[in-house]
Amino acid sequence: MEVIRNVHHIPGIVANPYLIIDPDGLTLVDTGLPGSHKKILRYIASLGHRADELKCILITHADFDHVGGLAPLKSASGAKVYAHPIEAEAIAAGHSSRELKPKNLLLRLLFRLTSKLVRVSPMKVDGFLNDGQELPALGGLRVLATPGHTPGHVSLFSESTGILFSGDSLISTKEGLRGSHGANTWDQARADSSLRAQAALGAQIICPGHGPVVFGAVGKIPTT
Repeated sequence: MEVIRNVHHIPGIVANPYLIIDPDGLTLVDTGLPGSHKKILRYIASLGHRADELKCILITHADFDHVGGLAPLKSASGAKVYAHPIEAEAIAAGHSSRELKPKNLLLRLLFRLTSKLVRVSPMKVDGFLNDGQELPALGGLRVLATPGHTPGHVSLFSESTGILFSGDSLISTKEGLRGSHGANTWDQARADSSLRAQAALGAQIICPGHGPVVFGAVGKIPTT
């Protein structure tokens, strides 16, 4: 799905991946669950591009539904991979960047089972994403540290287009946007602080980690 010209949401994948098309190559934000690389490569081909045109993969955080397709995509494309140092360490180890211990027994069992069933190939990233860093994609893509959901979670903001790629710091639901909260949130206070920082950006379009893209997004980020 084309969000704006040269920015696409790749549909049909748990945890939304986004594709940015620049004259000098393609940039991918997040990679979905293990196995999602096949759909991503098919989508790239459907736009008339080759796998080796994928030059850069940006990871918002190291949860398995965002890095599952990473290793095979790098293998197929040779793309450089970038993540926050904390998340990069987790990617290299093949696990999440935080251990979740929900109070609910059923959730604890579910998280434990999921971690055993869903395996992510460990790999070393090529470089780090740090707060305030400016990336060349989309005419300038600024890295924003948005910890809370995970300790090294980052979002990416394009001031020229007004697009915010929020990862799981923001989720889009039928009721509207909400911040990360509940059993899969590493630090609720930091997650709430990250929401306020993102609200101050005045993003016009929010591309969240889950749920539909939000247009006319100014004023829609909850800050309390």
